Amino acid sequence: SEWSQARGLTPTGWSGRGGQTTNPYYPGSNPCGSSSGSGVAAAIGLAAASLGTETDGSIICPSSFNNLVGIKPTVGLTSRAGVIPISTHQDTVGPIARSVADAAMILTIIAGQDARDNFTSTSPSPVPNYTQFLDAQAIKGKRFGVPRKVFMNHTLTKTHQSVHVEFERALDRIKKLGGIVVDPTDFPSAEEMLHSRELFTGRVQFKVGLNTYIKNLVHVPTNVSSMADVIAFNDAHKDLEEPDGYEDQSTLVVAEATTGFNATYHKALRQNYILGRDRGIDAALETHHLDALLLPSDGELNAKPIGASWIYRTGYTTMPAAIAGYPIVTVPLGFHPADTRPLPETQAPHETLYPAPGMPFGLSFLGTAYTEPSLIAFAYAYEQHTLTRLERRAYKEAVPTIQLKDIVGIRGGDSIVFQG
Repeated sequence: SEWSQARGLTPTGWSGRGGQTTNPYYPGSNPCGSSSGSGVAAAIGLAAASLGTETDGSIICPSSFNNLVGIKPTVGLTSRAGVIPISTHQDTVGPIARSVADAAMILTIIAGQDARDNFTSTSPSPVPNYTQFLDAQAIKGKRFGVPRKVFMNHTLTKTHQSVHVEFERALDRIKKLGGIVVDPTDFPSAEEMLHSRELFTGRVQFKVGLNTYIKNLVHVPTNVSSMADVIAFNDAHKDLEEPDGYEDQSTLVVAEATTGFNATYHKALRQNYILGRDRGIDAALETHHLDALLLPSDGELNAKPIGASWIYRTGYTTMPAAIAGYPIVTVPLGFHPADTRPLPETQAPHETLYPAPGMPFGLSFLGTAYTEPSLIAFAYAYEQHTLTRLERRAYKEAVPTIQLKDIVGIRGGDSIVFQG
C-alpha cells in the first residue's frame, strides 16, 4: 500500500505504481496492508517468505488475511535502516511466511543491533536462533489472557461473527493442549485507548522521518526533497499518482502541518506508552500472572475517518502492541464460511470486498518487550496441532502457472526479497 497506507483515504493494497493488489482467496477481496504485496507474494508462492514493516497492523493484518504466519517484532529487535519511516517509535520490520518455522528462521537472520538504528541498542545480543524455541508442547501449563474489550468494543470495532466463533474454538483448543485460559483479562486502559494520541505522534514522526530520509538519499531523479515536495509532485502528476478516485492525500497534508518534536508531542508520546504498556499489556500480564495474551488478528470495521485517516479493522486489536512497541505473532485461525455475503468496503470504481467467502483470518499471541521466544513457541504449538493453513488454497486464477525467474530473468543463485 502506498506510503504504508499513510498517504490518505485510498484502498488498502493500492499504489500509483502497481495499482490495486487483491486477496488470492476471493476475487477482488481485501489483501489488507500496508504490506499487501508482501502478504500476497508469500501466500501464492512468489516467494518462500517476505518482509513487512508494521506501524500498526501492517504485518499482522496481511498475514491474517492471506492465511499466513506473521511476526511483528518488538520495536528495536530488527533494524529499520533504509526503510522509509512512518513512526520511529512504532515501525518494526518482520517476516511473513507460510509456517512459524520459516518465520522464526528469517527473524533469526534479520534481528540484531545496528549502528544505523539506535533503537536496536536494546536488542538481545547475541541474537538467539529463534528456531530453537519451536516446541509443539509449549502451550501446556502456560497462562493465556483474553482482553475482550479490545476486540469487542462496539464503539469502534467488533469481531465479525465467523471470526468470533473460531476464536472461541481456539480458546477451547488452547485448553485441550494444557493451557490455562484466563478470561477476561481486560486492560485498565482499554476504553482510553480509543483516545490515544497514536495518530498525532505518528504524523509528527512521519514528517520529520521522511524529510530526513529523503535528504540522505544519494540521488533523487524527481528532485523531491521533502514531504511538501511529495505532496506537490503527486498533485502535478495526477495521471500517475492521483487517477480518478485516488486523489486523497489527507494524511500527508495533516502530517506536513505538524511542527516537530515539541512539548505537546512528547506529552502525547508518553501518554501512548502509559496506555499501551503500563496500563495496557504489562498491566494485564502482571495482574493475572500471564505468559501471553490472545486476540483475533482482525475484527469488523465499525468506524469513520478520524484525523484524516481510517482506523482499520485491525487498528484496535493491534493498537495496544503498536503504541507499546511490543511483539505479536499471528497464525492462521480459520476462514469465512462459503455462504458469507461479499461486501464492498470502499466506493466504486475501486472497491475491495470484506468479508467474502473463504477469506482467511488469524489468531494473535501478544507479549511484553522481547518475548518473541515464548510467542513463537506458543504459535508453533498451536499451528502444529491445528494445521489450519492447509485447509484451504487460494483460488485457481490467483496461483501462478509460470516461474518468476522466467519473467524477471533471475540467474542461478540470485534471490528476490519482497518487502511491504
